[in-house]
Amino acid sequence: MKLIFSSPSSDDLIHLLKAWRFWLISALVGAAIGAAFYYIAPPLYRARATVNVDFHLDQAWPQNSDREQFYYLDREVRKLEEIAMSDAVLNSVASKVDGVTVQQMRAGKLQLDQPGNGGWHFFADDKDSSKAAALASAWAQAFADNVQAEVINPSSGLEKYITASATQTQNLSAHRRVSLSVYLLIGALGFLAFSAFGILFFKTEK
Repeated sequence: MKLIFSSPSSDDLIHLLKAWRFWLISALVGAAIGAAFYYIAPPLYRARATVNVDFHLDQAWPQNSDREQFYYLDREVRKLEEIAMSDAVLNSVASKVDGVTVQQMRAGKLQLDQPGNGGWHFFADDKDSSKAAALASAWAQAFADNVQAEVINPSSGLEKYITASATQTQNLSAHRRVSLSVYLLIGALGFLAFSAFGILFFKTEK
């Protein structure tokens, strides 16, 4: 007896759609597989810290020209993004958090989100929740300190109107980057699709 590939008939499709036990059992098995993957190789923890960045457009561009403000924001945001991943900032983080290197941080351990006028979110990933929180906190604080230091330095090239204040860097909580429910859903849907494909397109030949 062997499996052969064959195109499904309309009767096969109708029978499969009516087989509620098949859908239920496949979903349960798939969810169990997803849960097993979650606990065997769990996703990293992620923590988030926040720095409030204010460009003070009313002072930098009192004439209120939208075009000039747009280019001003774009130029200064790029400068701040460079500061966030600069040697000075990342070396400061590495000196405060044991067991992490600048190379690891630049390889994806640290991620910046929503750069612009307002809250900048600093994300840190690690297999240890407390370390992820420490990384996010140290990164956000080092960024804010470095920006404020460069603002008062006329030769830095950073506009004097910019302010950066760390608003959420203490008592941070870390959560799994991907929740268990996502693993359960993907496992259930994946196993359902795989099982249905196998039943419809492969039949046994004696």
